[in-house]
Amino acid sequence: MGDIHAPAMAGRRSLLLGMAGLASVALSGCMATAGAAQEEVLPTPAASILVDPAAPAPSRTAPAEAPEVEPHRPTPPTKQQIMAEFGARTPREWGLQVTGTVGRSAARDIALTLDACGGPGGTGCDQQLLTTLRKLNVPATLFLNERWIQANPALTAELARDPLFELANHGFLHRPLSVTGKSAYGIAGTSDVGQVYDEVMGNQAALQDITGHVPGFFRPGTAYYDDVAAAITRRLGVLPVNFTINGDGGATFAPATVAAEVGKARNGDIVIAHFNKPGSGTAAGLAQALPRLLDQGATFAKLGRVLPL
Repeated sequence: MGDIHAPAMAGRRSLLLGMAGLASVALSGCMATAGAAQEEVLPTPAASILVDPAAPAPSRTAPAEAPEVEPHRPTPPTKQQIMAEFGARTPREWGLQVTGTVGRSAARDIALTLDACGGPGGTGCDQQLLTTLRKLNVPATLFLNERWIQANPALTAELARDPLFELANHGFLHRPLSVTGKSAYGIAGTSDVGQVYDEVMGNQAALQDITGHVPGFFRPGTAYYDDVAAAITRRLGVLPVNFTINGDGGATFAPATVAAEVGKARNGDIVIAHFNKPGSGTAAGLAQALPRLLDQGATFAKLGRVLPL
């Protein structure tokens, strides 16, 4: 498979999206036609650390953050170098949490991550959800798929300029990340090392063109990896990130369920939800859960603040 060249885009913007809770609950992404990924629903592992009950409750207004500094990133290997280095490796793990992926942080903060998956039926934007985050001053990391970016160039540029958000890589065609073509939720994964490179680096180029920064975090379509694909992602200078809290079941949960699942978040948890599905229960559920968590003393931060690169 030849190298993917992501179309150049003018302007900036950032996206939203966001998973743990019920075992076996799935997380939906986006739909795909032949050769592209479609909407899925993912289960999620549960893990949490309780917030210190003696800690004082913070104000609804988050404290000012120190200026962000762009870390030095070495030039990533070429596709040919990646194929030579990883082509003979055989994966031994497949799932949401495999060797090399990051599911939580060591920080006190909760990291809210929101996915925008693109594809048929997946290119919307939940402005109600974004309005809630801005009103409460809750930062989020937005994982954007290249198809969503192409459908929303002006919105992507707007989000990229908003300091409350950071943009992250949700893949080029929204595929599970595999070197053997394994599938998740009926969506065929990348079939070899070369396609893993294309899935990661095609969207890296698009996001860097929009933001002027090298994206530091990656989550594949369906959030499924094998351990070799996770190692390739790290070798390319991008941290493969998943989650501990499945906040909205791929934008399928009712508001009360979203509120209950997100309300379980504690120190170091990474929450996944979606902001590309206006009309789902995600916005209303987060509008219930986030004020309660803030009242309990929870603090929120973007992934770039809680995970080392």
